[in-house]
Amino acid sequence: RLAALKAARGLSYTVHLPLWSVEPSTPLTPVRQGSLRALIECIEATRPLDPEVYVLHATGALAAEFYRMRLPELARALILRHYFQGGARESLKALLAETGIPGRWLAIETIEFPFDMTLELAEELDLSICLDTGHVVVGFSGPVELFEALERCLPRLAEIHLHDGPWQGPEQRIGYGLDHQPLGRGDLDVGRLLDRLAEAGFDGPIIFELTVEEALASLEVIRQLRPQALTA
Repeated sequence: RLAALKAARGLSYTVHLPLWSVEPSTPLTPVRQGSLRALIECIEATRPLDPEVYVLHATGALAAEFYRMRLPELARALILRHYFQGGARESLKALLAETGIPGRWLAIETIEFPFDMTLELAEELDLSICLDTGHVVVGFSGPVELFEALERCLPRLAEIHLHDGPWQGPEQRIGYGLDHQPLGRGDLDVGRLLDRLAEAGFDGPIIFELTVEEALASLEVIRQLRPQALTA
């Protein structure tokens, strides 16, 4: 029915793969294999939609727990890189092999995991990136500034999740519950972001991860700041 709606309305889709109850990066092999199966089944079920891209959280809640754990920095980096980035790598390789989808059809999202390690996975396996603006602004991806992250993502940027939040500064602080705000409620420089995307020729999907009311309010902010962005 969604595919018929796509044909009738001239729509396009992206698919956000499951993120709750899956742990594609866990060191526990049976759990990782079960998570992989759930992701693969979702890809197979949505093939009739011919999505532009599949968005994936390459790491899960367990990786995030270790990420924020009070550990010596060297120990934390070792655990995250060896166990969780390594587990994610194995899951991503298997997912691509079993589904046969091109790597650039899979966009791993900037979530509660070090930005550098996420980008490393994308570069190593030739994947795309989904840049989540609110996650980066409130510190989920570590001490990386949004426009630095954007520049580093641009060669692989396939999708943007657009929402606002307060910038947490260069320290590795995380503003839990402060993301997913309508545009204009936080520190995201919306005009600069839209200008840079236009300059780069980005024509991928930009998704409001907001309520309908918040999305409409955010569209009004864009209309006031860069009306041409809504008519391009």
